[in-house]
Amino acid sequence: MNLPVIDARGLACPEPVVLTQQAHRQHKQFAVLVDNKVAVQNIARFCQNRGLALTVTEENGEYRLEIAAK
Repeated sequence: MNLPVIDARGLACPEPVVLTQQAHRQHKQFAVLVDNKVAVQNIARFCQNRGLALTVTEENGEYRLEIAAK
């Protein structure tokens, strides 16, 4: 299954979280790409507050966050 992917690399907070919120309104499952730990932490908090499942993988300083409704 191909997930919709939101590319938030290079964006400063709160923009990655705002894009995550918008994607959550449109998709039950999607991925977000970011390139800093602060964005990972903020998106993780967003997911926790909304009861969403989150899987984070890191490669070469870039993060892929896969988000899904539980």
